[in-house]
Amino acid sequence: MTDAKTRISETVSANDVVLYMKGTKDMPQCGFSSRVAGVLTYMGVDFTDVNVLADEEIRQGIKDYSDWPTIPQLYVKGEFVGGCDIITEMTLSGELDQLFDAKGVAYDKAAAEKIREANA
Repeated sequence: MTDAKTRISETVSANDVVLYMKGTKDMPQCGFSSRVAGVLTYMGVDFTDVNVLADEEIRQGIKDYSDWPTIPQLYVKGEFVGGCDIITEMTLSGELDQLFDAKGVAYDKAAAEKIREANA
């Protein structure tokens, strides 16, 4: 059995967008995880979800891996982007769109605009 750091590294390397969250994208188990998964889903981003509640080693391991104390955690092309507050801010400012564009991640630009319009 590989250690948590190795499993996390393999997951973020093998998938363009990974969300470490409490619960799953279909059934989030916390409001912060639900918000980030909801934004990604609404924007049509194809992402891999990892339920930290299903594996205590991963739950602690992801915090150590990123040196970030909270969950959810979003990774794009192997790079840690942030948690709920950062993703929310990036979505509203358009920075998340810019990141997806720069990294070649497909998303629905019109949906991203609708999020910003609804929160203006």
